[in-house]
Amino acid sequence: MSNPADLVFTLRNNFNSGNTRPYEFRLKQLQGLCKLLDDQEKELTDAILKDLRKPRFEALLYEVKYTKNEVLNMIYNLKEWMKPTKPSKPLPFLMDEVLIHSEPYGVTLIVGAWNYPIMLVLIPLAGAIAAGNVAVIKPSEVAPHTAELLQELIPKYLDQEFYKVYCGGIPETTSLLSQRFDYIFYTGNCQVGKIIHAAAAKHLTPVTLEMGGKCPVFIDQTADVEMVARRVLFGRLLNAGQSCIAPDYILCDKLTEQKFVSAAKKIIKEWYGENAKDSPCYGRIINERHFNRIIKLLEGAKIAIGGSHDINDLYIEPTIVTDVTPTHPLMQEEIFGPILPIFIVDNASSAIDFINKREKPLALYLFSTSKTTHALFLEYTSSGNMLINDTLMHFSCDTIPFGGVGNSGMGGYHGKYTFDTFSHPKGTVSSRAIRL
Repeated sequence: MSNPADLVFTLRNNFNSGNTRPYEFRLKQLQGLCKLLDDQEKELTDAILKDLRKPRFEALLYEVKYTKNEVLNMIYNLKEWMKPTKPSKPLPFLMDEVLIHSEPYGVTLIVGAWNYPIMLVLIPLAGAIAAGNVAVIKPSEVAPHTAELLQELIPKYLDQEFYKVYCGGIPETTSLLSQRFDYIFYTGNCQVGKIIHAAAAKHLTPVTLEMGGKCPVFIDQTADVEMVARRVLFGRLLNAGQSCIAPDYILCDKLTEQKFVSAAKKIIKEWYGENAKDSPCYGRIINERHFNRIIKLLEGAKIAIGGSHDINDLYIEPTIVTDVTPTHPLMQEEIFGPILPIFIVDNASSAIDFINKREKPLALYLFSTSKTTHALFLEYTSSGNMLINDTLMHFSCDTIPFGGVGNSGMGGYHGKYTFDTFSHPKGTVSSRAIRL
């Protein structure tokens, strides 16, 4: 493995050659990335299965296919995105040419996460390529099979002079962060995000931080609880709850809680059978450390559904907890597992007050048919994104930016927003050589 200083020095020289800037080069690299996803579909899903025991259809749909769609979107739109845009001109500049050019930053660092180890690396990488940058790719060491596979495959499909995979743990990441990058894109938890941000600040390097937090769900009495239960459980149990935008807790009144628990029992059985442990559609926790952390959160909890677990299999049953207090461990940190606590509130105003006393979440989920309630949450809460009457699905809407605010992150991406994230908007004014 190259010394980080030498790696960044080489990449900077290669970027300064200008070879990554032409449309034809960027297109060829994006096509290479698309070919990687096509050719290596089985190998990629196999690696994810080894790391996470993620069901193959989940890995295929939510990692490989979704990532490919994002790359194809960039391929189809790249030429248009690269064109300078023409802003409106103030009166003194009416005779001048005023443009905004999308300029590549230079040497970028992409630090991926383990829970979606393909998607959360390759989509930012595609954006860096599309914008004309070079990149160091740092996959998560917590998903080692996927990291090793990316280290093997990326040099075969992309130009090795401009895109390098750097594997390793905390010491290697720390060494990388001591270097001066021109842009850093990080996906992971808030604690490490603060370390990344502090390291970037030493070089005044701009960052995108894609983090997480406790994503709340509010359900009012106008909602169809059967539909709500299906959509909330889908969001909570996908990838065994290990998604940054998974519903983390429910806010509702007591009657709605009772209806939700009743519906959830039937739905979990319908999806996973009598024992979710035997279902090929249900995932596992990434490792023992995370398993033990999640189980510790359940201490003293009133379990309405589930609760069984097996450390030897890294299995935690789909679990719903009731009679939760604000001080319970389940309410103190992002759960990141298949456990869903329910906290009783009287109404929408109480729910808003509860949410606003905590860190700003990456996503907020509202289930209500009331336009008044929709307006209240839009106006009086803050979150990275807000989704009404569903969970997770905003992630795949590439015409809006996906990202956090406050403790849940900064910056956004997906679709053209990924291209914009890795581009400096350079304004230019071209005046007449001779004034009339």
